[in-house]
Amino acid sequence: MTQDKTDPSPPRRRLPEWLKRPACSGHKFSHVVDILKDLRLATVCDSAGCPNRGECFSAGTATFMIMGDVCTRDCRFCGVQHGVTLPLEADEPDRLASAVAKLGLRHVVITSVTRDDLDDGGAGHFGATIQAVRGRCVDVTIEVLTPDFLGERACLDTVCAARPDVFNHNMETSRRLAPIIRPSADYQRSLEVLRYVASQGEHLIVKSGFMLGLGESDDEIREMLADLAGAGVQMVTIGQYLRPSKENHPVIKFYHPDEFEAIRQDALALGFAHVAAGPFVRSSYHAEINLHRPATEQGH
Repeated sequence: MTQDKTDPSPPRRRLPEWLKRPACSGHKFSHVVDILKDLRLATVCDSAGCPNRGECFSAGTATFMIMGDVCTRDCRFCGVQHGVTLPLEADEPDRLASAVAKLGLRHVVITSVTRDDLDDGGAGHFGATIQAVRGRCVDVTIEVLTPDFLGERACLDTVCAARPDVFNHNMETSRRLAPIIRPSADYQRSLEVLRYVASQGEHLIVKSGFMLGLGESDDEIREMLADLAGAGVQMVTIGQYLRPSKENHPVIKFYHPDEFEAIRQDALALGFAHVAAGPFVRSSYHAEINLHRPATEQGH
């Protein structure tokens, strides 16, 4: 019997006013859609149902998702489909590099589904994609948002050896909630991934993030921030969890923008170089802006 993703909790809640966004369209939006379609590229914007899709596409940006749009894991917060994956496409790195050039991006974010079915978790494909983008667009900065690679350091070494500018791996939720929200992942393993990458040298910015609204307590938020600071993470993103479908974990709380700002101030006090916190903050939302913006200015 298939286990239902939901836990006993309140029914789906109506969005508060601060979480409602207008639809976006226009020439740039259509241009991005056409390029992605022509080059057969997936984005996390589409696959995960990101609320910022319209804004980002209309601004001529997107977060690329490599290695297909089917994940081997079934996290209860995620809108990406899971199941049987397809073989990697050898030309995908070159197609993605072409899209970066056509869109004129100065900063590119590359993420992926989790591919536990591959011997290296797809680390080699991440490396090849970084190299393809570097070869085509020499001035672009590259940010990767990776799975945990089951904690295998050889896989992390492969990605780091390709020299991305930013290495991001998300904690997603608190230690207590992790077994419920991310049953195939592990809170401590994710922390050790970040700690290991942070030890690789000053050339690499280490980033992580988590969602609020899954049922975490104030103490657990503080614990996550302290754990990330202790692991050597420099950049943190904190956003509101929004339920992708009725089959996913329900929203337990909608945080007000003022609450996000208070949490951001707590994070800054721990010494993070960059903190972005707000209802619509996502790992790659305004990633280029946040990379260069002073920490004291980074809200939602």
